[in-house]
Amino acid sequence: MSKTYIFLADGFEEVEGLTAVDLLRRAGVTIETVSIKDSREIEGSHGIALLADRVFQDTDFSDAEMLILPGGMPGTAYLRAYKPLADLLKSFYNKGGKIAAICAAPGVLGTLGFLKGRRATSYPGCLDQSSGAEICQESVVVDGNVTTSRGVGTAIDFALCLIEQLKGKQKADEIAESIIFSR
Repeated sequence: MSKTYIFLADGFEEVEGLTAVDLLRRAGVTIETVSIKDSREIEGSHGIALLADRVFQDTDFSDAEMLILPGGMPGTAYLRAYKPLADLLKSFYNKGGKIAAICAAPGVLGTLGFLKGRRATSYPGCLDQSSGAEICQESVVVDGNVTTSRGVGTAIDFALCLIEQLKGKQKADEIAESIIFSR
C-alpha cells in the first residue's frame, strides 16, 4: 500500500500541516507525519505540541506516493537545511513522484530547482525563493508532479487538491461537502 508523508520540524505552521493530515485521512489516504528531529516531539509555530507518527531516520520511504512540506517559520528553514530530506526529495522528484508544498515551503522546492520553468505559488513574502518559476496568484497551482499553495488561508483548498490527485475529484468533492466547504 502506498503512503503519503508530511514532514514536520519545530516551527511548522500547524493549520497548513494538520489540515492536510486531517482531510487526507478523512478521504482514506494513508498519511504519516514525519519528524525530521531525533524524536517524535514537535512544536508548531504557535506553540502547539504534538507527536509525529515517526522520525525521519527510522522511516523507509520506498512506499511513498506523495511527499508534503508545510510552511511556517522557522519550520521551513529547518526543512530546507535538513540534508536527508533534500536527498529524498531530489530522488523522489527525479522519479516523477508527487511533491506538494504550501506557504514558505515552495521555497524549499525552488532551492532544489524543482520550480524552474513551472507555474507555482507561495506565501507572498517568499516568492523570491521560487527560483525560475512563473509566479501565479491562484490558491493552489499544480504543474506536473509539483503542487504549491499560498498559506494558511488556502490550506483547505490545498488539501482538497491533494485528495483529488490521490483519490479523484469525486472523493475531494465528497470531503468538501462533508466539512461544509464551497469549492
